[in-house]
Amino acid sequence: MQRSSSHGSNANLQLLHEGEGTNYRMKVVDKNGGKKPISLWHDVTLVHVDPITNKPTPYLNFVCEIPKFSRKKYEIATDEVGNPIKQDEKKGVLREFKKGDIFFNYGCLPRTWEDPTFIHPDADGTCGDNDPLDVCEIGLKVVKPGDVRPVKVLGVLCMIDEGETDWKIVAIDAEDKWAPFLNDINDVEEQLPGTLEAIREWFRTYKIPDGKPPNKFGLDEKFMDKLYALDVIKECNHAWKELITGEKERKISGMDEGVQKLVRKLSKSNLLSLAFEDEGDAPPTF
Repeated sequence: MQRSSSHGSNANLQLLHEGEGTNYRMKVVDKNGGKKPISLWHDVTLVHVDPITNKPTPYLNFVCEIPKFSRKKYEIATDEVGNPIKQDEKKGVLREFKKGDIFFNYGCLPRTWEDPTFIHPDADGTCGDNDPLDVCEIGLKVVKPGDVRPVKVLGVLCMIDEGETDWKIVAIDAEDKWAPFLNDINDVEEQLPGTLEAIREWFRTYKIPDGKPPNKFGLDEKFMDKLYALDVIKECNHAWKELITGEKERKISGMDEGVQKLVRKLSKSNLLSLAFEDEGDAPPTF
């Protein structure tokens, strides 16, 4: 599936800042003069495309939402037209990590969706969290919110967050000085010892200052390797395709009304008015 406004890299993307406070939004447009908002969730390809050769690379695109060494809880607004980045809020109060600054770049993979109707066999009976796949990018560079970077996938952690599956992909910027030395999850432990444990403990404890219990993990709390991570990504890319075409909404007509509302909200609020060019349903090239 190829959308008519697909962007394979950040080469032609321009970030705009609008509003302030709870109305603050970061929106992306084409820097060559386009005015129509570009969705960082739907219009950026999963596979990174070289802007010079226009050919797919071995890397995936990472959309940064929260830069390392910061704590404002920015996120893609999945239920708003154009899917801008906003700061999460609760009862009108802008949210930050009370635990403190996060120590890795945090964001998501475009064109993925953790299906709230799907129970992964390794996820302790839980369903997806209704969001794009999360990414922990462990490179040295501080990536700004809204930036799109090519990354190498290294592995994945299965977090269980308040009864929902919340996969955490571990990746590194393809241009980072450590990238040539990191090709799988075991390389991270060997070359950067302590990094994986620190990531797991961050996610285990970051909600405790909010009065919530520690998060849990599937798969005996192990970080799974690159091949396992790519399977999770393929599943979530397929789920995204079902969401974007309306196929998922048709499939769940007999399911729980609460789940139907979740899917319907995403499907109808920002997808049905968009034009598509269907060029086949092949899985992404990794």
